[in-house]
Amino acid sequence: MRLRKSSSLFITLFLCVGAVISFFPIYLALINSVKTQGEMFSSFMALPTKLHFENYTQAFDKINLLNSTLNSVIVSLIGIGGIVFCAALAGYKLSRTGGRLSGLIFFLFIASMLVPFHSIMIPLTRMAKNLYVSGSTYGLAIIYIGLGVNMAIFLYHGFVKSIPRELEEAARIDGCGEFQTFFRIIFPLLLPITVTIAILDFLWIWNDFLLPLLMLTDSNKYTLILSTNTLFGEYNKEWSLILAALVLTALPVIVIYSFFQKFIMQGIAEGAIKG
Repeated sequence: MRLRKSSSLFITLFLCVGAVISFFPIYLALINSVKTQGEMFSSFMALPTKLHFENYTQAFDKINLLNSTLNSVIVSLIGIGGIVFCAALAGYKLSRTGGRLSGLIFFLFIASMLVPFHSIMIPLTRMAKNLYVSGSTYGLAIIYIGLGVNMAIFLYHGFVKSIPRELEEAARIDGCGEFQTFFRIIFPLLLPITVTIAILDFLWIWNDFLLPLLMLTDSNKYTLILSTNTLFGEYNKEWSLILAALVLTALPVIVIYSFFQKFIMQGIAEGAIKG
C-alpha cells in the first residue's frame, strides 16, 4: 500500500514537472509578445512593465492574417477531407478483403510511413511542377492527401476490424450495394477514429512549414506559418512581432485540440489496439 502511494506521488510529480517544462516556452512567448524589442532583450524572463498590444495589431497587418488564415483553412479542409475519404474507403476494403494481394498493398502503405520526407522532397517538388500543382493552395492540399493517407489507412484498418460483419450482411440482404453499405452503415460507426484522424492531420497541416515553403511562391497564397516567416529579415528580426504572430498562429490549434483531445486518445487506442 505504501509502495503504491509512493509510486503514485512520483508519477504525479513527474507529470507536474513535465507540464511546467511544456508550458514554459508558451509562457515566454506570451509575456515577450507584449514587450518592446528593447525591453525583451534587456529582461527576457521578466514580466512586462507595460502591455504593448500594438505588437499584435502590427503582426496582424504584416503577415496579412486574414488572407493567410483563409489559405491555411482551404488547404486544411481539402487535405483533411481527401485523407478521410480516401483512407476510410481503402482501410475498409483492405480490412474486409483477405488474400496476399490485400496484405501486400496494406504493407506497402505502412512501409511508406518509414520513408523520411526529406528523402523525397526534391523528387516531390519536381513531380508537382510537372503535374502543374506547384504554386497552388489546392495543389498543396492534394500533396497533403498523398502524404497523409498511409497513417489514416493504418488507423481505419484496425478500427474496421472491431465492427461486426453481420451489419454488412444484413445491409446486403436489405438490398444495399457496397458503397451504400459503407456510407450508410460503416462510415457513421467510424466517427471516433475519423475525428482522431481529422484533428491529428489538422495539427500537422496547419503547423507545417517545409512543404508550403517548397510549393508556394506567391505571397498571396502563403499559409499562416509561411507568412509568419516573412517577419524574419536578413539583417533584422522583430522578435516581439514574431512572437505575437506565433501566438496568433497557435491559438486556433490550441483551442481545437483542447476541445477534441478525448476523441484523439480514444480513436488512437481503439484503432491501434483492436487492429
